[in-house]
Amino acid sequence: MKWMFIPSSAASAYFVTCTALESISLTALNIFRVYCSGAHGPVLLLLHGGGHSALSWAVFTAVIFSRINCRVVAMDLRAHGDTKVKNPDDLSADTMAKDIGKVVEVLYGDNPPPIMIIGHSMGGAIAVHTAAANHLQSLLGLCVIDVVEGTAMDALNSMQNFLRSRPKTFKSLENAIEWSVKSGQIRNMESARVSMGGQVKKCEEPTSSPAVSKSIEGIIEEEEEEDVVEESNKKKMKEDDQEIKKESVFTWRVDLSKTEKYWEGWFRGLSALFLTCPVPKLLLLAGVDRLDKDLTIGQMQGKFQMQVLPQCGHAVHEDAPEKVADALATFMVRHKFTDFKEGYL
Repeated sequence: MKWMFIPSSAASAYFVTCTALESISLTALNIFRVYCSGAHGPVLLLLHGGGHSALSWAVFTAVIFSRINCRVVAMDLRAHGDTKVKNPDDLSADTMAKDIGKVVEVLYGDNPPPIMIIGHSMGGAIAVHTAAANHLQSLLGLCVIDVVEGTAMDALNSMQNFLRSRPKTFKSLENAIEWSVKSGQIRNMESARVSMGGQVKKCEEPTSSPAVSKSIEGIIEEEEEEDVVEESNKKKMKEDDQEIKKESVFTWRVDLSKTEKYWEGWFRGLSALFLTCPVPKLLLLAGVDRLDKDLTIGQMQGKFQMQVLPQCGHAVHEDAPEKVADALATFMVRHKFTDFKEGYL
């Protein structure tokens, strides 16, 4: 039913505040979009994956709040969501890790509360780089969700093909949500309805060029040019173009294909960095086959805790927010970082 794909704009249902933080450097004014909840307990600092936004953590935030005493800070990383920076093309691991430290400094000054940093995919890599570079002086622990060096490096060769396989534009935000669910990118309808708004944006002008002239099940896809087109098809294409002009066309906020030069820097050496971070560590995976050699050895030596959450896609925290919240809550209580909320168990 089409109504299921209606977007949810009520971020306030999941986060208490939405703030634009100004991080002033010597050369530029950078403004980071930050979503916050809670006033007591350790801070869960949430970093989203490439192309996503802080809204990907919305449903998880509501669930984890029902489990443990904590605060949540979810931020749009540079060039993502509603964050605006002077140099959005610089997505190096070093720059993004420094961003995290600056945002925490603006939020809490010289006396930050205890912080548990949690990252998914690219955000997981940046979380590791942030922890390894000691940008968070009050770091309690580290949680990485579905990213390991070996699998990530192996996937880089096919990443451009994957990105090219996605629709370039969508006829509406509803269509983007529909695609995300039907394609399996996000398997949780509630999460898709709130988080896809952070992944796509309205085009400045409706697109009516041949590149986006074909609409299939509400999804506008690139159409290859043909040398010979029947007259009836020409007429239909013209009608489609006129229809598209009347509607708002959405496209991706981030052109991930242009970030390729940074991919290796995000992931190479990640396993060693993760293992050497001197705080308790939790690795959540969608499948055990994702472990590489270094992590397999480290896990056998008890250097970190690992949990596999089957029947999830790559966006584990969106597909199964309850399972991720349960794993994280148990981990944090076991390490005495916080307590379960009264009446939860």
